[in-house]
Amino acid sequence: MELKYDFDEEIERLGTGALKTDRLKERFGRADLLAAWVADMDFATPPFIIEALKRRLEHPIFGYNVEPDDYKPLIIKWEKDLHDWDIRPDWISYIPGIVKGIGMVVNVFTKPGDDIFIMPPVYHPFRIVTELNGRKVVNIPLKETEDGSYKIDFESLKNYPTEGGVLIFSNPHNPAGKVWNKNELQQLAAICKEKKILVISDEIHADMALWGKKHTPFMTVSKEAADNSITFCAPSKVFNIPGIVTSFSVVPNEEIREKFYGWLKANEFNEAPEFSYVATCAAYREGREWRRQMLEYIEENIKEVETYFSENIPKIKVQRPDASFLVWLDCRELGLKQEELVDMMVNYAKVALNDGAMFGKEGEGFMRLNVGMPRKSLRKVLERIKQGVESYQAK
Repeated sequence: MELKYDFDEEIERLGTGALKTDRLKERFGRADLLAAWVADMDFATPPFIIEALKRRLEHPIFGYNVEPDDYKPLIIKWEKDLHDWDIRPDWISYIPGIVKGIGMVVNVFTKPGDDIFIMPPVYHPFRIVTELNGRKVVNIPLKETEDGSYKIDFESLKNYPTEGGVLIFSNPHNPAGKVWNKNELQQLAAICKEKKILVISDEIHADMALWGKKHTPFMTVSKEAADNSITFCAPSKVFNIPGIVTSFSVVPNEEIREKFYGWLKANEFNEAPEFSYVATCAAYREGREWRRQMLEYIEENIKEVETYFSENIPKIKVQRPDASFLVWLDCRELGLKQEELVDMMVNYAKVALNDGAMFGKEGEGFMRLNVGMPRKSLRKVLERIKQGVESYQAK
């Protein structure tokens, strides 16, 4: 009999050290908000991961650990089954977090003042890591399409006057959830190879493609892509375990791999804590059905958002994501300045969403809504937004 997982259970996170709930006052100026911002979900971590951790906890010694024999084979099988991606064991290394990994690549392969390319609106740590490491942020903004989606500005990248540097690429895209197609990735790989720009492909949302869409791993699209890229992955988003750092990298090019993995090894960043291995192996061994049911639930949540805004606040346009539980809301028709839009959401709607401007000035007029929550909780958020818009417009 097929196990039916429960995504309707509302679980209180306040007081558990959760960034999403326990830092609202610090981040938004008030604590009485419904939290729909940080990119983790409010669903219970899958029971097979919790049980695996409990089994390990039954042994009373937590000494130095080694990588389990099935760690890399399980990653390889998962990626092959899900993305038709053929990976060799020596291409894989644990990394202590994807943003940390980006910072490591920036430090290993560039020097202060070098160019780091990003494509806003995009995940804001790409910019922050670059700036704080003393590198030069080069913005190659995405172009908005007529249907409200985005496309890559290949010409601006190709015509950039110098060579070298690193491109930090979001695949699938965060915050808009776009799944890039093979042709787009091939064009990007060819330009970056020609201009000697190393590509970091952040594929943390890869396992969350929706509506029958298929994620394409960057390095699979061409020889140029495989020879000139570092890919970062993790089971953390799809299985809701970001608090257990489970990230890993994939590097097929031997020269790049030896330089990066040699540095990781020299500093012991390639060695994972025990629970990272336990959680990853459990997720990839037993997680297919949980993933399927969770994605179906997320799709219904997105439909709920689309219907609600269409019927109640038609001036807020919903960009349906191809992947992930994050929804990019186009609020420009409300006619508000960005600070007014944020004020309305925080102080009138009393909801915590991500300010679109944090993803770059191209995100002004937008908000990012996390729908990875029980549907009853989501409806409360939507109702608050409706009430907030009405109250703000009436003031």
